[in-house]
Amino acid sequence: MTGILTAKSASIDPTTVDPTPTRAAVAADPRRSDRRRGRPRWAIWLTLLVVGAFAFLPVYWLVVTSLTPNADVFAFPPRLFPTTITFEHYADVLANPAILGFLGNSIWVSAITAVLSVVVSMYMGYAFSKFRFRGRASLMYFVLSSQMFPQALLLVTLYVVFAQFGLLNTYQALVISFTTFTLPLCVWMLKGFFDALPDELIEAAKIDGAGHWRTLHSVILPLAAPGLVAAGLFAFVRGWNDFIFALTLAGPEKQTLPPGLVNTYIGEASTAWPELMAASLITSIPVCIAFIALQRFLVGGITAGAVKG
Repeated sequence: MTGILTAKSASIDPTTVDPTPTRAAVAADPRRSDRRRGRPRWAIWLTLLVVGAFAFLPVYWLVVTSLTPNADVFAFPPRLFPTTITFEHYADVLANPAILGFLGNSIWVSAITAVLSVVVSMYMGYAFSKFRFRGRASLMYFVLSSQMFPQALLLVTLYVVFAQFGLLNTYQALVISFTTFTLPLCVWMLKGFFDALPDELIEAAKIDGAGHWRTLHSVILPLAAPGLVAAGLFAFVRGWNDFIFALTLAGPEKQTLPPGLVNTYIGEASTAWPELMAASLITSIPVCIAFIALQRFLVGGITAGAVKG
């Protein structure tokens, strides 16, 4: 065998060998491989830089405008870096009791909406995921299809219903209206999370003598904590950012931040942009704190290996 290979090697004429490297040789060459990998990396980094600048530039401009004196806000050409910094706009916002009232209304209404949405969607999602009953699929799609209704259509319907029951200009009207458009998506989010939990957990709990109620609260819900937190944050942010429902259903004393800031700083003749930017920055702090405090619950994987061992 060695003799045959030696004879074949000796019979190959070097001048007839194709100098073009094969694909395998190119892939094996570390210098060529690095250059080929380097070009996409530069393209990816450049794309991320452009997208990041596009995403963070409005936030940067919001901060700059809130720190700029009124005389320099509309200076031309616009200054990317302010030459004079002032904190008087933040002082004006914090000294305005109406803004603090809008902030308190937003925190209260959004928190109640988040809790109500999580509690109701928790039971609905568990029932859709772990129970088999007639019409389950149709009911699930009906719940999801309610998310597709235009908000203006829901607004008119809710306004008429709340007027009939005397709930206009109340916190209850805001909480109920916010829950109507957060509940369907929360149900589907938690159903997907419950689907990921193995049925062996429920069967093991039944063998130990636990009923449905204890199985859900003692076994399933602790494992579903990341999903509950994610659904709660979603409902909280939806309620926090709503404008049209709060503007229509709540009176001046019950209005939340979006319509409150617009009515306070945007007038028919002029707009107080620095104060509006300062108020927007201050009122975004609670949401940022909530995300930072709860971000560890948003990472999945707690159920990995739950039935092992």
